[in-house]
Amino acid sequence: MILVVDSGSTKTDWIAVDAKGKILFSTQTLGLNPQVLSSAILKERIINNFDLYQNREQVTHLYFYGAGCGVESPQLRINKVFDEIFTNAEKTIKEDTYAAVYAASKPEEKAVVCILGTGSNCTYFDGKDIEQRVTSLGYILMDEASGNFYGKQLIRSYYFNTMPKSLANEFEKEYDLSPDSIKENIYRQENPNTYLATFSKFLIKHKGNKLFQKIIKNGLERFINHQILQFDNAKQVPIHFIGSISFFLKAEIKQALEEKGLTMGRIVQRPIEELVKYHIRLLR
Repeated sequence: MILVVDSGSTKTDWIAVDAKGKILFSTQTLGLNPQVLSSAILKERIINNFDLYQNREQVTHLYFYGAGCGVESPQLRINKVFDEIFTNAEKTIKEDTYAAVYAASKPEEKAVVCILGTGSNCTYFDGKDIEQRVTSLGYILMDEASGNFYGKQLIRSYYFNTMPKSLANEFEKEYDLSPDSIKENIYRQENPNTYLATFSKFLIKHKGNKLFQKIIKNGLERFINHQILQFDNAKQVPIHFIGSISFFLKAEIKQALEEKGLTMGRIVQRPIEELVKYHIRLLR
């Protein structure tokens, strides 16, 4: 049994296939970002899933693509967790940008591939290999145009009183905006990036508002300037996007790209299906 896994900070998609590529089961757990979660929580989130726990000894190969796996120490942490659960499996652990490339790009197609979900990232695919120009330092220092980036902007707008009063009233009805709650979730609870990203739904829901349009545009411009334009030939190749933020802001992204002379490529909301197809092709 082969397990193909696409993991963000918010959720993790799992699909199991047999040696002939037949899908055996699919399931979902909470996010498994080893940069922000302890080993105990990572393990708990996996073994609490019935399908994964029941089939753990039948897994022979595990391909895990995850947010937070771009550097060695988080990779080692989650690999140790997998060793304790999937005891018979060979394991391949890569950062989520690889999943984005395999899901969005055609074979041997040159492209820039971006992730805009709970977090954000960007890579260049030359048709064979991946080139990363900027190493992600996580949600505090980077992640422009991501869900957690926009969540932070909304909270700031609310507290700095720049949000229109009518929207502020609705905002406080939908969320607990007390200082104690916000600080508890950001500084003491697990997954502060996922918590911040929950507020971005409000931005998307009211994206027609002028202030929110400005916030969206600012985030996209920062992402394009700091990430996409790092690549010299970005204007000669399509720019593909993966993730929920890119899916719901596709019109805004297209406009921001065109203003910089860039070409919109494909947008894939959930890469897991295309990722599984990629691995099934490797079996043949």
